[in-house]
Amino acid sequence: MLIQRFKGKIHRATVTEANLNYVGSITIDGLLLDAAGIIEGEKVQIVNNNNGERIETYTIRGEEGTGIICLNGAAARRCQVGDVVIIIAYGYMTTEEALAFEPKVAFPGEGNRL
Repeated sequence: MLIQRFKGKIHRATVTEANLNYVGSITIDGLLLDAAGIIEGEKVQIVNNNNGERIETYTIRGEEGTGIICLNGAAARRCQVGDVVIIIAYGYMTTEEALAFEPKVAFPGEGNRL
């Protein structure tokens, strides 16, 4: 049996852009994705600490070192520039794999820099 387990997250990043007229997804600085073990196109959950919203979308790799956290499409209605979010990825694993797995957590600082 497979279980779904937290595998990586970006903890307390600040939304830098919201682009309603984009097709969809969230654009994230590539360095943050790498630090959290999240790949482009991966499904993520976004938890907005400012308003309690929880949404799911997929990732787009943003330019490295820019600190970009941009909610695109419908997701742009759920977050505002300046909101603090947690971006979480999950993976399917056997119980044995899950018990031995070490998730990656990125803690961005000022300007969403590591």
